[in-house]
Amino acid sequence: MDTIRVPGGKEGSMHAIIQTGGKQYRVAPGDVIRVEKLPFDPGSTIEFPSVLAVFKDGEVLTESQLGSAKVVATVTGADRSKKVVVVKFKRKKQYKRTIGHRQHFTELKVNEIVA
Repeated sequence: MDTIRVPGGKEGSMHAIIQTGGKQYRVAPGDVIRVEKLPFDPGSTIEFPSVLAVFKDGEVLTESQLGSAKVVATVTGADRSKKVVVVKFKRKKQYKRTIGHRQHFTELKVNEIVA
């Protein structure tokens, strides 16, 4: 038996776990995700060959079947996220410092999972 049955898996559903930017994302066709900044223009198509797992019809595909698996996505935009305010404070020393940071991201729409 090449596949492993996952309890609670829905028939007809398919999703994958991909890795990009040092993070892992669970994606399904039609999902819109925000990942670390990628050097692609809006409208371009990206293929993610680093697929860690594919769940198809409630079953997990094995490593031998993952060799040809890939996720195809389209870049929908790139921007910066909301500001995160970092406050540094040391009591009794009169030390206070406030720093703001906005992280760049790329927004992707997952088109298909090829497994």
